[in-house]
Amino acid sequence: MGAYVELESLVNLQYEARGFSFLPRQPIHSLLSGRHSSHMRGRGLDFEELRAYLPGDDIRTMDWHVTARMQRPFVRVFTEERDRPALIAVDQRMNMFFGSRISTKSVIAADIAALAAWRVFHQGDRIGALLFNDADIEEIKPHRSRSTILHILEKCVEQNHALHAESSARTNSGMLNEILRRVSRIAQHDFTILLISDFEGADTVTDNLLLRLSEHNDVIAAFVYDPLAVQLPTAGELVVSDGDLQIELQFGRERLRKSLLDASNRRIQNILSWKTKVDVPVLPISTAEDAGTQIRHLLGRAVAARARV
Repeated sequence: MGAYVELESLVNLQYEARGFSFLPRQPIHSLLSGRHSSHMRGRGLDFEELRAYLPGDDIRTMDWHVTARMQRPFVRVFTEERDRPALIAVDQRMNMFFGSRISTKSVIAADIAALAAWRVFHQGDRIGALLFNDADIEEIKPHRSRSTILHILEKCVEQNHALHAESSARTNSGMLNEILRRVSRIAQHDFTILLISDFEGADTVTDNLLLRLSEHNDVIAAFVYDPLAVQLPTAGELVVSDGDLQIELQFGRERLRKSLLDASNRRIQNILSWKTKVDVPVLPISTAEDAGTQIRHLLGRAVAARARV
């Protein structure tokens, strides 16, 4: 853990990618449970053939048009789809290069991406990704292969290592909505989409984009946050910068501390409200704990040893 992530650690997370699932039939306490029937669809069905009706066939599979034309009953036969595509969007902007405890938000985001990619691969589905920073978007099309996952992880490490305190890159809050537009162009129907970010820059446009995206896909938001966003120290100072300007925050000033917490709380509550506003479950992931442990807990299986593949 720390300021940067290494490829080896992301590859090794394949052995921890168990005890959770983004598919239907979640445990009762999972944040993904209770979604309405058109969401979290799981694997679908592909039409295979028409054949004559046999005793015991489900009447709901009857093809009435063919039955009327042939004057004897015919049913439609379906086979289960082999997989469904998943798409991960990973935020590696400068605003993610912060952490007051174990890791930076950018490292936690990379860990979540690796865990999700390996889990989707273990379930036999295709996985693709959009990795973005303040200036660039790296697109990797969905495939079911280890080489695709390694490509995703390599690009994630590359963007992560480009972050540093002296970077000349300007923070780009508009990149969040741009990435959602790009996701919408790729995932038009029946994708599982995992958005991993601190969602800096979220606004009413973000809400509308998420709403449209969730109408035909299963969208999950992994909200990466630092404990300082919810509890500030009563003394000390912190220097923050947007790449151009920097300011020293004096936490001993009660009015300043309250103003910062109020603003942070409003932002967090807006993100958490996506579950009810746009039907997008939000998984809050802290930089102060291991990402895998938190994901298993949030998805209803808190103890890794009891998890089933």
